Amino acid sequence: MTATIKPPSAEPDPIDLTDRSTADLVKLAAEQVSRLVRDELKLAQTELAEKGKRAGIGLGMFGTAGAVSLYGLGALIAAAILGLATVVPAWLSAIIVGVVLFLVAGLLALLGRGQVKKAVPPAPTEAVRNVKADIDTISGAVKDGRQR
Repeated sequence: MTATIKPPSAEPDPIDLTDRSTADLVKLAAEQVSRLVRDELKLAQTELAEKGKRAGIGLGMFGTAGAVSLYGLGALIAAAILGLATVVPAWLSAIIVGVVLFLVAGLLALLGRGQVKKAVPPAPTEAVRNVKADIDTISGAVKDGRQR
């Protein structure tokens, strides 16, 4: 005879509450609320970590955009010096390099702005929404229990 192993389900086994005392029911409710609060805190922590990571990436891109802009400014200054010192096509190439560097800086700034927008607001919105739904569900159950 082989034993069958029941796979774990997402839903806990239904609990027969008919034979339980009020103290047992209160204890069970407290355990469930405690588990619910722990799960919501874990969700909030995960959500905040993700938003912090996005903000860090965006701020890094802003910093890189600033550094690239400095290189562009240096190239344009070199172009002006070369252009004034001698009338040779070398200054034109320096201007082209400077313009390209500024275009790269602009692109990085736009990408960084997009990353920062994804991280704002820093509040864990999904966890807050879940907690509000849980409170509404519990409030509704308490009201229904009083009306019976």
